Amino acid sequence: MSGDVAVLGAGMHPWGKWGRAFVEYGTVAARAALADAGVDWRDVGSVVGADTVRGGYPGYVAGATFARALGWQGARVSSVYAACASGAQAIATARAQILAGLADVVLVVGADAAPKGFFAPAGGDRPDDPDWLRFRLLGATNPAYFALYARRRMAVHGDTPEDFALVKVKNAAAGALNPYARYRKPVTADEVAASAVVADPLRLLDICATSDGGAALVLSSMTYARVHGARDPVRVRAVSTVTPTYPRTVLDLPDIATDSAAGSAPAAPFRESIATAAYEEAGIGPEDVSLAEVYDLSTALELEWYEDIGLCGRGEGAKLVREGTTALGGRVPVNASGGLASFGEAVPAQAIAQVCELTWQLRGTAGARQVPGARVGITANQGLFGHGSAVVAVR
Repeated sequence: MSGDVAVLGAGMHPWGKWGRAFVEYGTVAARAALADAGVDWRDVGSVVGADTVRGGYPGYVAGATFARALGWQGARVSSVYAACASGAQAIATARAQILAGLADVVLVVGADAAPKGFFAPAGGDRPDDPDWLRFRLLGATNPAYFALYARRRMAVHGDTPEDFALVKVKNAAAGALNPYARYRKPVTADEVAASAVVADPLRLLDICATSDGGAALVLSSMTYARVHGARDPVRVRAVSTVTPTYPRTVLDLPDIATDSAAGSAPAAPFRESIATAAYEEAGIGPEDVSLAEVYDLSTALELEWYEDIGLCGRGEGAKLVREGTTALGGRVPVNASGGLASFGEAVPAQAIAQVCELTWQLRGTAGARQVPGARVGITANQGLFGHGSAVVAVR
């Protein structure tokens, strides 16, 4: 049996700081995805929500919240929380339901109304929570965390702040072409260099913001897609949600343990293993990829993803951005959407938004940011506590 499911519809609510509830953003995105799919809400058999944890009370509500907002019609619901990987986990849940025959059509929704500034640690003592340990014991808020990655790249691979700035310049140029992006203004390397230092060596324009926004997908079985006239839809071919393998030879925040269940060093670092599992499931390799959407929490981290998803060897990420390989018009554009640099983080929505971008690119409907001849795309993301996230979409 094929593991493919069809992407019948994609929809988003623009990212920004709108001051409204996350339910509104997700409902707008869901209705847009249903309209794009040409599917009536009453024909949806399941709703999978990527959770927000700031939406009223600590119940991690999502699936039922959006089903109620759209109007109760009896669909089954699921809710998924994996921090930044929540969207990909929701897509994986939806695909499993479709392939198991539990539903022909599934609506996947994620939305958030994020606080201002960087994400602060939640209150209370949680010594079993790796993220609590990162914040409370190490003092490593997100900007500090990103800066440690950047410093490691500078020390090990010789990357420079000028290389990091090129990533922001590239993504801002793409984001200026995206009507859903929060920041739609090109920036120069000089403007990046002139922005305030947040956590050395990273400056304000090297780090993504926190945002409000929503994204949704309508997924279906291939049989349903054909019967309803979608003869050549974009397909989700693989979803990777793998966990790390221990021992970790290079410590990685927030998970700073090295306890081993494997007994020997893993063949690949965690983020690389996420992409490898997706490629293996899809039956493709990095050489087949037309474009990628990766998790650019910082400019330096994007360079690391180039290597993790196999676009180049270790330490060669900066070379790709210097040569324009990953820019629009380059050999393998990365973050043609503008990335988190242009959107900011709306945590439960961002992995879904990545697949929305792949969908529009593979359809050839991405407008001024269109990647010519796009046939295969991959997303890469990472959630807390070992939640991997990669999706391969093809046409």
